Amino acid sequence: MKLSILGCYSATPRTLNNTTSQVLEIGNHMFLIDCGEGTQVQLRKHKIKFNRIKHIFISHLHGDHFFGLVGLISTFRLLTRETDLHIHGPKGIKEIITLQMKLADSWTNYNLIFHELTSKKSELIFEDNKVEVFTIPLNHRIYTNGFLFKEKEKDRKLNISAVEDANINIAYYRKLVQGFDVVNEDGETIKNEKVTWPGLKPKSYAFCSDTMYKKDIVPIIENTDVLYHESTFLDKHADLAVKTKHSTAKEAAYIAKQAKVGKLLLGHYSTRYDGLNAFKEEALEVFDNVELCEDGKTFNFD
Repeated sequence: MKLSILGCYSATPRTLNNTTSQVLEIGNHMFLIDCGEGTQVQLRKHKIKFNRIKHIFISHLHGDHFFGLVGLISTFRLLTRETDLHIHGPKGIKEIITLQMKLADSWTNYNLIFHELTSKKSELIFEDNKVEVFTIPLNHRIYTNGFLFKEKEKDRKLNISAVEDANINIAYYRKLVQGFDVVNEDGETIKNEKVTWPGLKPKSYAFCSDTMYKKDIVPIIENTDVLYHESTFLDKHADLAVKTKHSTAKEAAYIAKQAKVGKLLLGHYSTRYDGLNAFKEEALEVFDNVELCEDGKTFNFD
């Protein structure tokens, strides 16, 4: 699992800081999460292949999370994209994008498929044989979702010497890695766990931006490997977090601790602050595995 941070600041883009956008590589997918202004430039800068992006997830309709979307869609058209593009986001996103396409007479030459979200409860919004994606209902000034990406159980690994000793025909090897018991050449049923090892542990990633402290998301993201949680403010500005329905770094850490996640990533910083170290320091008072997101930073989670 690999995460590329294209932008991780709040409000407005600046010369050195970009608004929210990330690329998650998981289960053979490359998912784009939020699409703030300048996202396509960041994709080029970090040599991320446009044509591998087939699903885009938009958390909410504040500009710093989707103003780059119409530009990216238009660029895909200019690049003569043919692959379908799926947009998962709040109700209204289809109207916004298609109106611009209509007025510019710039309809896409590929299928643009919208999956509009309205539920205030967590729901499964994407699934294939590798990955599931669930919404994480958040508490912001407008309808907002986070997203939970979960790999499905991976194939088991063959213990070749045990398989050969058990006299199992090679035709059944695929069944074994899928977890099934099989019948050997002698007509004996061989239990799977006797001739295979567990596969690699599935990975999971939770993206939570923008939201005020919301304890009831904890059961949804419990035991997730990596949690990205917005941390717009430091604790000294907690009153602003309440007023704007954002979170502090310390509140993000409380969520991480209660959910027993493996690692906490902080982001969506207010540009009122000169540096980022104070965000990490405050979060470490509560939770002991904290990393700071920065534009252009890549995380590999083995």
